[in-house]
Amino acid sequence: MIGRISGRLDWRGPESVLIDVRGVGYIVHVSDRTLRGMPGVGEAVSLYTELLVREDLLQLFGFPTMYEKEWHKLLTTVQGVGAKASMSILGTLGAEGVARAISLGDARAVQSAPGVGPKLAQRVILELKSKAHSVMAAGGGLMDVAEADDAVIEAPAPKRAAKPAGAEQLASQARARAAADALSALANLGYGPGDAAQAVAAAAGDAPEADTAMLIRAALKLLAPKG
Repeated sequence: MIGRISGRLDWRGPESVLIDVRGVGYIVHVSDRTLRGMPGVGEAVSLYTELLVREDLLQLFGFPTMYEKEWHKLLTTVQGVGAKASMSILGTLGAEGVARAISLGDARAVQSAPGVGPKLAQRVILELKSKAHSVMAAGGGLMDVAEADDAVIEAPAPKRAAKPAGAEQLASQARARAAADALSALANLGYGPGDAAQAVAAAAGDAPEADTAMLIRAALKLLAPKG
């Protein structure tokens, strides 16, 4: 199983890229969002990967972080959501947006992804709402960006210094870590994982730049008994 690919970006297409790893070219399918964040042709690149195996087909799908890869794996457990639909959802919403939409039961957000109809979007919400918290809680430890070291993970080579992540990527990492820490804090206070995930997602939607302490305070207000 190929878990990560690092090498030189040789070609960019509308839905996939070609990465040269020591003379071997790997075609990796990526979302629009991931493609926009990749370097130029000829530069070093690295992606976490998921291998899809069928009788007549082998396809690699690439993700900038393990957090996004875990969401892809979870999305494809839903009946009717294949790899293409999952990449469309992630490309439209991003990993954080997917977490928020599922936690809040926002089927319209999921439906905004190209190729995803209302019935499928509702199924994603229904099947994953009780599972969203598990990936969200792990988010803080899964946000590191894959480092470009010109090696396939099964045959590592000495690493070179990775290019620093962009401002958007760093902000995304910070938000995911804040949400994961807030979820952990609420769990320690005795709140159920589903309720906590919904409250944190709502708080993060209202204040995208909130830090952990702000998310906890906002979530606690949302979880407080009404009346």
